[in-house]
Amino acid sequence: MKIRVTWRGALKYALLFLSMALLNYALPMREPLAVALLFAAVWNGFDPFLAGAGYVAASAVSLSLYATLSAALQACFLLAAACVYRRLRRTAGYERALYALLVQLPFLFLFPHGGYALFPFPAIYQKAVLSLLFALACLLFENGLSALLRRALKCRLAAGETAEIAAMWLLLGLGYDRALGQTAFCALTLFLLLLACVLLKNASAVPFAAVLSLPLCLARASALPLAAYTALSGVCLLFAPYGKIAASIALFLPFAGMSALAGTFSAGAWEIAFTLLSCALPCLAVCLLPERLLAKLRKSLLFYRERTLPRVAINRNRRAVGEQLYEVSSLFREIEAAFDFKEEPDRAGEQLRDKLVRTLCMGCENRRKCTEAHVEESMDKLIAVGKAKGRVNLIDLPTDLSSLCTNSAGLLFALNRQLAEYRRYASELEAAREGRKLLAEQAHGVSEILREIALEQSEEFSFSDEENLLSLALAREGYLSTEVFLYGEGAAFTASVTLESKASGKRIAELASEALRVPLALSEKLPLLSDRACFILRRKPNFDAAFGVASRVKEGETASGDTHSILRIDERRFIVALSDGMGSGEEARSVSDRTLSLLESFYKAKMPSETVLGTVNRLIAFSSEETFSCLDLAAVDLDTGVADVVKIGSPVGFVLSGETLQVLEGASLPIGALEAVHPATLRVELKENDFLLFMSDGVTSAFGSSSDLCAYLSRLHPLNPQALAEEVLKSALERYAQHAEDDMTVLAVKLTKAA
Repeated sequence: MKIRVTWRGALKYALLFLSMALLNYALPMREPLAVALLFAAVWNGFDPFLAGAGYVAASAVSLSLYATLSAALQACFLLAAACVYRRLRRTAGYERALYALLVQLPFLFLFPHGGYALFPFPAIYQKAVLSLLFALACLLFENGLSALLRRALKCRLAAGETAEIAAMWLLLGLGYDRALGQTAFCALTLFLLLLACVLLKNASAVPFAAVLSLPLCLARASALPLAAYTALSGVCLLFAPYGKIAASIALFLPFAGMSALAGTFSAGAWEIAFTLLSCALPCLAVCLLPERLLAKLRKSLLFYRERTLPRVAINRNRRAVGEQLYEVSSLFREIEAAFDFKEEPDRAGEQLRDKLVRTLCMGCENRRKCTEAHVEESMDKLIAVGKAKGRVNLIDLPTDLSSLCTNSAGLLFALNRQLAEYRRYASELEAAREGRKLLAEQAHGVSEILREIALEQSEEFSFSDEENLLSLALAREGYLSTEVFLYGEGAAFTASVTLESKASGKRIAELASEALRVPLALSEKLPLLSDRACFILRRKPNFDAAFGVASRVKEGETASGDTHSILRIDERRFIVALSDGMGSGEEARSVSDRTLSLLESFYKAKMPSETVLGTVNRLIAFSSEETFSCLDLAAVDLDTGVADVVKIGSPVGFVLSGETLQVLEGASLPIGALEAVHPATLRVELKENDFLLFMSDGVTSAFGSSSDLCAYLSRLHPLNPQALAEEVLKSALERYAQHAEDDMTVLAVKLTKAA
């Protein structure tokens, strides 16, 4: 049989043998405490032959033949028991407790032990007590080793498992200290302490440091090591956020100070050097560890500390929802394709001509003469004129057709009747075509919305070590968070923190912004329990906006045909719009309101802009043939300051930026005036303290010309948008002698830096 040797296996058994040797140093008379580790290794899947051989070799530290013989008998007993169970293909149950007692018999009768003078009992009784303690240690080590091998760094350990591992370290560390000395013990434990602080960066490192110090406390019968290690871990945690080098310096300097207070510097040079090296070398080792390795360890520890099941369940549900939304998006794509159509050549002229020939020319005696003269070409000219005008008369007859045709009046009458039927058919056909276009565009828009949501929902929430930074920053200020959850990137970055309900949302946002180096603001506060709430923080946009509106109704009217809207689409975008219904009064206002209401609904649904404008235009056009609406609209991104401006049949708009004035102008027809609108779209980048200004034609007409309006605005130096809107309206009314000849509205927006 070939034995496969791997470096992982070799390292595992090397650590096992070393630990056995160190455990035999834990007690003053080199008692075989390593039997507990042998027992744990045998029942946790280690090779019993290799583990037994290592245990017998470790017994050499007792420097006694009887001690080695005792260890050999113990190894043989456990080896035999393990082989029997493997032969039977069974696992040992509660009877392992009996085996833990029986394996102590060789120690009880063979191990040379003179007893401790401290206890006034015969040596055999002392050995009996030790045997019972060793049996308990066997069971403790078995559970602790199982937790280390199978659960550590894979899931959250139970409190009992953590205590068992701590007890194992207490005994092993005691042997390590007695075998290699305090300098070596400090070198190992300080390395582990520093590594824990660099990886965890939270208060979990403090109890870990306390556990590391327990063997030294027991060996020295003093609590000073516990106090020293706890203090060192606290200092390291203060500097851990600034990097491993800062944390290493923060560990070394206090350690040197403690050593000076302990009188180490009054000893010999070699002792001073070894003492300082016991801290300097671990610090250097941590600093030299590759960042890639540290990141991998940090990620493992983070996953180990988190409640992973809820996050996995959320990701699974999001993925399922995303997949379903994507399928629905594909369905609407198919619907779009089904309603889409290709433009076909217009053959109506040929059909009208063929029908005229069948009804008028078939029995005509001049038919052959007309055919030879290619009179069909002249008939095509007449039909083209009729399609353009709607009907024909004598002056539309081509010369050659009027000279050849003997029934010109009948020809004109028949053609006009067919043109009337054609107009009815073309109108119905165009209505059906526009309906199909509308449905296709709506299907396309819905498909795009669902696709974007599907992509967003498919993004999984992963673990982030920045959650530790936020938790630690909050803890320093006395805010103890039970859960921290970070997700999203860029503008979509979100932090959710569970805290006491009475916590200040503004202060939480400030601490989170400082810890994560991202400008955050409180978005929501969701109550969870009577005294707990979830604080949801989102990235603050770079800009904020202020608005101003001033309006005046036309003299003699009770309602204005101008309608304005200011709508926040989400936390990072808003739209402003000014709609001017043609005419004035209730009917014009109804058209304006309907236009803005449709636009708001479509933009809130995040439908693509090109689909929005085409759809709204068709819906308005279908609803009424005689009412139209002019529109100014701007969709502003508060992160970049970029504004997408749409102008449809509206007067000029402006951007006031310091001493400069930018004119925004479009030349398209009003919404609803034609079946298809091609809006004038502009993209402008607004900066801090810039003003965006929209006006209805009642205001612009008061200034006479665009040049006069530009000259007037150039002289203004506004401070806030409301004052600007009121000033422009006031000047327009002065030019009308305070008599509003049309509905007048001014809408102003000022972009400011976010606080």
